[in-house]
Amino acid sequence: MQYHPIEPIYDDESTILILGSFPSVKSREAQFFYHHPQNRFWKILGAVFHDEVPQTIEQKKSFLHKHHIALWDVIASCEIQGSSDASIRQVTVNDLHRILESAQIEHIYTNGKLSHQYYQKYFHFEIPCDCLPSSSPANASYSLEKLIDQWKIINQ
Repeated sequence: MQYHPIEPIYDDESTILILGSFPSVKSREAQFFYHHPQNRFWKILGAVFHDEVPQTIEQKKSFLHKHHIALWDVIASCEIQGSSDASIRQVTVNDLHRILESAQIEHIYTNGKLSHQYYQKYFHFEIPCDCLPSSSPANASYSLEKLIDQWKIINQ
């Protein structure tokens, strides 16, 4: 069983919540979201918000706060082989109320189909939720440009 080692990033000014599924091995090791260098998450956000791509964990946290983005994952613990979403079993979910009770979330976006499936299965908030294509390098059918085009919705 693997347990989610990363605390959510949010504050009382967060209006957007982005939810992934479960951190990759690299992210679990670094104790921060989307830490694998081939994951396109930070490049996508930099482009969508017309801002520099943050490099360090502190820069990434500042970027999220600056753009009123809360960030966490749907899954709190699971059985997983490496970083493979397809291998996930025995899921327990995070308590998203933690964020929703103190932030002003107006829209939720899920990063990929698996996070969206688990979000829809376990949560029923009266907040709009849209599924965005995964930023994972495993999502090879989407170029960076195509991902940026799809993710633009979060900054409109």
